[in-house]
Amino acid sequence: MHVTRTVFREDHEMLRPSAQRFFERECAPRQAMWDEAGRVDRETWLKAGREGLLCTAVPTEYGGGGGDFGHAAVIVEEMHRAGVSGTGFSLHSDIIAPYIVRLGTEAQKRRWLPKVCAGETILAVGITEPGGGSDVKAARTVAVRDGDDYVITGSKTFISNGMTADMVMVVCKTDPAAGAKGVSLVMVETDRAGFRRGRKLHKVGQPAADTAELFFDQVRVPVANRLGEENKGFSYLMQELPQERLIIALYAAVALERVLDLTLQYVKDRRAFGQTVWDFQNTKFKLADAKAHAVAVRTMVDYYLGEHLRRKLTVQEAAIAKLHSTETLWKCLDDMVQLHGGYGYMLEYPIARAFTDYRVSRVVGGANEVMRELIARQL
Repeated sequence: MHVTRTVFREDHEMLRPSAQRFFERECAPRQAMWDEAGRVDRETWLKAGREGLLCTAVPTEYGGGGGDFGHAAVIVEEMHRAGVSGTGFSLHSDIIAPYIVRLGTEAQKRRWLPKVCAGETILAVGITEPGGGSDVKAARTVAVRDGDDYVITGSKTFISNGMTADMVMVVCKTDPAAGAKGVSLVMVETDRAGFRRGRKLHKVGQPAADTAELFFDQVRVPVANRLGEENKGFSYLMQELPQERLIIALYAAVALERVLDLTLQYVKDRRAFGQTVWDFQNTKFKLADAKAHAVAVRTMVDYYLGEHLRRKLTVQEAAIAKLHSTETLWKCLDDMVQLHGGYGYMLEYPIARAFTDYRVSRVVGGANEVMRELIARQL
């Protein structure tokens, strides 16, 4: 994109070639198989663990890479640059594992993290409930204290990694009358009695991302599985959500660059009415706009990435990054599908696949309407 990037250190960039090779050689050839199966195979998770591509920011004493979010960002970028869809690696490594690192007791970290880092234990997070959407404090899943256990009852939906997860961080009410001040985070192993996976949900895009319904019918879990203090879960979630939203902005920036490159290749080769599609002024103007948008998004996202590496990224800034990058990606994607004509609607073309895969970016991590609300609160 001819943008000089200074946000990454040398040790970050040293990871890039191995990440690029892994996604191009180990993942891209398996994409069709994953799409058909509706999930990523376990062996690929284990390979990612062996390659050091899971949990790069987890301390080495627990089996992680001992790095920081810059290493995670490199992996996110290379996965999306390769056009790989549905792995769930970043959710596992960069969204859920940090809760265990920050909130877990020493015993919890030593018990759980080595297998998480190796890809042997796959993580999911149970936040969204039927009818609940982005309203975390309205969760109806309850955890009732019974001696040294919690008894969990409720359901979750739209759960990524839901069909393969070995452990789920469940957002539940330990004090239902207290609203946001009654939320706790409890780690639930999926082999416990009373836990049940519902149907695999069939989405518009990302067919390899296994997304499921989860049901908890009086699942008994030790209180020792709780992360952090009881009833402090909502504040913990709010502290970690900026990183999740920055991850979405990171892949939106890469996706925009990738689809622009794909479209440029297509329009310069495709002929219509005795000339290439590129020769039409409308094409040049649309792609000039897309190039300007891509440079602007890249510059913004790199700035906020730098702020996050300095631990200065705010809730509002993460919302700005997520909102602007995903809305811009969607507008440009729509234009680029149009430039492909009928072929832009064929899933065998990567532009159509990007169109279906990235539509969800305006919904996940908090719908963009929530991002607008967060931004507006500071105006």
